Amino acid sequence: MNSPVSFAEIAASLPTKAVTSLESLPFPHLASGKVREIFDLGDALLLVATDRLSAFDVVLPDGIPGKGAILTQMSNWWFAQTAGLVPNHLLPDQPGEFARRGLTSRDLQLRSMIVRKLTPLAIECVARGYLIGSGWSAYQKTGEVCGLKLPAGLRQADKLPAPIFTPTTKAPKGRHDEPINEAQGVAAIGAALYEKVKATSLALYQFGHDRARRAGMILADTKFEFGTDAAGNLFLIDEVLTPDSSRYWPADDYRPGCSPPSYDKQFVRDYLLTLEWDQRAPGPRLPAEIIARTRDKYLQALRNLIG
Repeated sequence: MNSPVSFAEIAASLPTKAVTSLESLPFPHLASGKVREIFDLGDALLLVATDRLSAFDVVLPDGIPGKGAILTQMSNWWFAQTAGLVPNHLLPDQPGEFARRGLTSRDLQLRSMIVRKLTPLAIECVARGYLIGSGWSAYQKTGEVCGLKLPAGLRQADKLPAPIFTPTTKAPKGRHDEPINEAQGVAAIGAALYEKVKATSLALYQFGHDRARRAGMILADTKFEFGTDAAGNLFLIDEVLTPDSSRYWPADDYRPGCSPPSYDKQFVRDYLLTLEWDQRAPGPRLPAEIIARTRDKYLQALRNLIG
């Protein structure tokens, strides 16, 4: 079984210097994402979350020390919480898997998952409970989000009458994910699977929203990824309900009509928008204060949930 790691151990184990690249591991390297490195273990995959930070689809030169461990441990906590809703990609005995494969570094263990080999779906599954971000931008132009007509007169950050499912394409590295409507989603993965991931995404969002609310946070929106095995069984994969894949607001500071403060990298985006930068690589360096405050936001979200 996968025993939860305490907040105190995670906080005490975080590095002082960001890990933005990995020293060679004795496994074939399959792919690099914006944050994660993927290695082939033969019968499984090793996913390692670095401390890299991306904004506007550009990986910035400076990482956030310990971010990879925070994301991984928050995902592991949520995987355990949501196991009754949908199975996930984690192999059941993570400590045993680490030991069997000689992964003894505690920092590497905290930022790593050993997972099933699955086929990822061709769409990303976004669930929204509040009108913010790209959803707010689309609503201002058309009154719709991903083809879904919303009531007139909604304000920025308003709670929606009911959560909505707004999938996107899964763009290659370096390109932007694009919102799609239901017909496009059905064309991408088939009607039956689309309905299943839609229902599962909305159930996961509602579960996450209710649990976060008890921790003093509002889960405004989030992105899920799913994969299937050879038999067509559906699994929750990648990360889940982290500040990198979700928008969390402090409940006490929530006010509709503006963009509420958040526990995610929106803080970094806001800083970058003050610079003369065209949002293309290479990204600008981050001041030490921005790095420290961003790390504090990630840690606070983790503390609220599991502390």
